[in-house]
Amino acid sequence: MSQVTKDMLIGEIISIDQGVIPILIRAGMHCVGCPSSQSESLEEAGLVHGMEVTSLVSDINEYLASKE
Repeated sequence: MSQVTKDMLIGEIISIDQGVIPILIRAGMHCVGCPSSQSESLEEAGLVHGMEVTSLVSDINEYLASKE
């Protein structure tokens, strides 16, 4: 099972499963298509957007677990 961490790049997370895109967008991270998503970690993006990403990581991991 794939597990996402806050240290992973957004682009890397999306490459695991594009189904995480709506989860990121609902959380306010509309940067899924911007170039910074290829070099910015989930935690770094959270800091830019003023959010703690712990619950977002949990939501993404729950989604991924539900697909197995």
